[in-house]
Amino acid sequence: MAQQRRVYALCYRFTASSHDAEDLTQDVFIKVYANLRTFDPAKGSFPTWIAALTRNLLVDHFRRSRQQRATDSIDAGWDQANDAPQSDPIVDPRSTPLQHAVQNQLEHMVQNALAKVSPELREAVILRDLQDMDYKEIAEVLSIPQGTVKSRISRGRAELARLLERTKGQVM
Repeated sequence: MAQQRRVYALCYRFTASSHDAEDLTQDVFIKVYANLRTFDPAKGSFPTWIAALTRNLLVDHFRRSRQQRATDSIDAGWDQANDAPQSDPIVDPRSTPLQHAVQNQLEHMVQNALAKVSPELREAVILRDLQDMDYKEIAEVLSIPQGTVKSRISRGRAELARLLERTKGQVM
């Protein structure tokens, strides 16, 4: 399905876990299949509808995982370095191994910083900057006014920039 990569990317960016993203992507498409007859093209595009379903599932997942973290700390400190996405990234054949390593490190730093941003701000930034959705689509997905979308994106970007500034000297 054409939307599979987009849904997986959204799930991965939100959870920072390839395993969770795979499971959540599967859950999204089960939910899409079960609710397909409720899709109304007059209310928005199919990608926006899928993004809204994905967002709702991610919110539910966040609530469940937050409750689990509060009651279960067995996995605390687990090294998530091996939890990177398993897909092969597109690599520019003209890039040097050093450039490729720096790019990987930057992506890892951005993902780590993104995971520290509050969920409300994170989802707005992900939908705008990583999923290339416009403000109107994001407002539909999040069920909030466009002004709130713009505010969350601005605050989320500022928070992300602040977190990345702390790690600025750590890149090769």
